[in-house]
Amino acid sequence: MSGLAVAGAGLLGLALLVVAGLGALARQEKRRARVLAVAAPLWPAVAGGAAGGGLLADWAGGAVVARLARLFGIDRDRLADYPVRWWLVPVVTLPLARALAGIAAALLGDPLVFATPVAWVLLSRASFGWMEQRRIDTLFRQFPDALGLVTRAVRVGIPVTEAVRAVGREGPAETAAEFRRIADRLAIGLPLDQALAETAHRNGVPEYRFFATALALQAQTGGGLAETLENLAEVIRKPVGLRERAHALASEARTSAGILVALPFITGGALAAINPDYFALLFKDPGGQAILGLAIGLLLAGILVMRTIIRRSLS
Repeated sequence: MSGLAVAGAGLLGLALLVVAGLGALARQEKRRARVLAVAAPLWPAVAGGAAGGGLLADWAGGAVVARLARLFGIDRDRLADYPVRWWLVPVVTLPLARALAGIAAALLGDPLVFATPVAWVLLSRASFGWMEQRRIDTLFRQFPDALGLVTRAVRVGIPVTEAVRAVGREGPAETAAEFRRIADRLAIGLPLDQALAETAHRNGVPEYRFFATALALQAQTGGGLAETLENLAEVIRKPVGLRERAHALASEARTSAGILVALPFITGGALAAINPDYFALLFKDPGGQAILGLAIGLLLAGILVMRTIIRRSLS
């Protein structure tokens, strides 16, 4: 028990150290935002470089905090894009990781309590990765409609730069934020294709790079810009439609997978309510603990297999 107490104290110290580092990251990001707010009207190039990780960003963030952010999967350039406050993710995943490590230690041996930091990092990275992928999918689905708005604006004689600003004002929230960033780059004098290329590099959506390439080619070779944008929107809209159709066709499989995952918990809860003493053998008896550990392992393996099959069928 003394060894477990020392281990628990060490894990608590590690958790406090990481939380302190993440708090320092939050303070540094706020300080950098204030510096950029002051510097942007005076030195746009310096402020733009800081926003992308340049001089002011290097001054604002230390190497240790940067490594800590990368370890937990935090993208410091996209903190404003997360649907929740970024610091909530490590705070929520820490007790969850401790609970998972505690269950593993109870079933398979006390040394597994040391797996808490590993589980914490993995859960945090998975959470940030899921939010990032969800953001990319949302931008991908919304991009054809944004291109349609730009095309209609160009057809009635509005300049493409003003059409980009219109999407930033009237488009869906996620896409509007990206187009506002493009408009901000245009305001400091960047060419439209370069502003689009930088946005595509930042948000990780290749279709934005197609948009930039199409505009660059049109500027060099001439031709109707509205037709070019309309053809590009049609090309992008087809894979969007195919993906939505695939999701609809896979809805039955995803529903079946959800039912299969929930069924053991529903059955276990009913059994615990009907006969608590019988159900308690899974936690008190060594044989019951082994069976419970095997059941949890098989359940996780089944979830992984079903998720892999569904994702490959949708890819």
